[in-house]
Amino acid sequence: MGGAKPALTPVEGVKARSNYLRGTLLQSLADSATGALAEDDTHVSKFHGFYQQDNRDHREERRRQMLEPDHQFMIRARVPGGICTPRQWLALDAIAQQWANGTIRLTTRQAFQLHGVIKGNLKSTIRGINDSLLDTIAACGDVNRNVMCTPLPEASAIHRQVCADAQAVSRHLTPHTTAYHEIWLDKERVGGTAETPSANKKEVSDHEPIYGPTYLPRKFKMSFAIPPRNDVDVFAHDLSFIAIIENNVLAGYNVAVGGGMGATHGDPATYPRLADTIGFCTREQVLAVTEAIVTIQRDFGDRTSRKHARLKYTLDDNGLDWLHTQFEARVGFRLAAHKPFEFTHNGDRFGWQQTSDGLWHLGLFIENGRVADRAGATQLTGLREIARILKGELRLTPNQNVVISGVAAKDRAVIDELVQAHGLDSWDRISPLRLHSMACVGFPTCGLSMAESERYLPELVGRIESLLEEHGMQEQAITIRMTGCPNGCARPYLAEIGLVGKAPGLYNLYLGAAFNGTRLNSLYRESVQEADILQVLDGLFALFAMSRNGAEAFGNFLHRTGVIKSSSDQREIGQ
Repeated sequence: MGGAKPALTPVEGVKARSNYLRGTLLQSLADSATGALAEDDTHVSKFHGFYQQDNRDHREERRRQMLEPDHQFMIRARVPGGICTPRQWLALDAIAQQWANGTIRLTTRQAFQLHGVIKGNLKSTIRGINDSLLDTIAACGDVNRNVMCTPLPEASAIHRQVCADAQAVSRHLTPHTTAYHEIWLDKERVGGTAETPSANKKEVSDHEPIYGPTYLPRKFKMSFAIPPRNDVDVFAHDLSFIAIIENNVLAGYNVAVGGGMGATHGDPATYPRLADTIGFCTREQVLAVTEAIVTIQRDFGDRTSRKHARLKYTLDDNGLDWLHTQFEARVGFRLAAHKPFEFTHNGDRFGWQQTSDGLWHLGLFIENGRVADRAGATQLTGLREIARILKGELRLTPNQNVVISGVAAKDRAVIDELVQAHGLDSWDRISPLRLHSMACVGFPTCGLSMAESERYLPELVGRIESLLEEHGMQEQAITIRMTGCPNGCARPYLAEIGLVGKAPGLYNLYLGAAFNGTRLNSLYRESVQEADILQVLDGLFALFAMSRNGAEAFGNFLHRTGVIKSSSDQREIGQ
């Protein structure tokens, strides 16, 4: 006889009690005695696009004063495909000035984040975002997150098609609950019937035809890539579509499943994983493929352990043959064999580029995605002025940068003037290493962070730049990424140099990912301080300078010379 079934996680209970994501959010918002939400509502709120946080720089002082933590909220706005209008940019800017901390943060998933919003301003902020024709629903939580898309391929017609598919997937997987509209937009409640967890129909105010009443076991991430550019890190996601172009026509997509970056320090049962390419589908099959993979994870993902709840573990527990069987039973067709493709690298391009439609696009470097006004670089003001005159659009990149897109040749000069006046032209005078750097927020607001990230990486990059210069390698492009914890929001496990926070001032050092994002890195040193990091890199840069083969990338050099040993989990995606 089998033992008792493992208990569901507490979050599963919160979702089941939430009445399709309502919870007691209205009561929490009305409670003026605290700046926080009720505990259950801190989970429900994520589905509405915001996290409760507190300023950790203030924690000790507030404890001494016997005050509750300095509660504030991070709000995330979805931007499917990373494309926003100038009007939307200006709206987010105005909201940031009025109700947030006066900065805009561009995320590693091509979305916006606003930080420092207090509880009393949540409704005004979310309503303002909605008025701009963006929204925050499903920007967080156990649902499909913002759908990513390569922001600037050379073929503009192909990009329009791929981006349209990414946006269609985003719409298809947006939760159906009307709770968001009731709570934040003062809409009336909608009635209907739905299946309960016990499969009995009862009167409820909503139903979720794809997610069901308890949504997914964990978050779900998707991307669309257009080779040869892998700027979305296509193998890092639960489900990805790789555009296949034949005779200058979008033939369809290779389908990749089971990627994920999150892990837990000291727990070998958790690990980053690259997605497996399982076949090819046509454009017309994309929504059916998406829904099948999402519902497989809905039905079989682990709801007893959130550390084991991502699709990557569902696949590793059951195997790809099982996945194909489940998939074919749901869609009624078999995926075709996947087609050849090639990626070159996973970074952004900077400066002016022209696409096949004759329009121009200007890639701007925004260090760690923080758009702010600083001495000598008033980037927030500069982008505001550009958005006011722009006839095209702004594209957020997967590497926390921004592209001023769709510019006619006659309009370039005025944009160049604004770029130079506001210090937005930094890409032309900084190192390739810095251009390929990326960090999560980390301290002081992320509650999961164990070490500094956004505030520290620019300083560390400066010291590493000095080492590269000593070895005559200052023009070498190397990807470097830092996160304050092992959850991997900045995808550090796909960096040639990855730094993952363990404790204040201590990081795990990972080395050897592929420059094109097709191979994970490996743990090289554990719990190292800055001095140790610099010492290790100094020695490796010396070897690299002496022994590299031609234009060999740093990560590939480390593998070829045996500095990094490959394991079965560090497989390289074949082309």
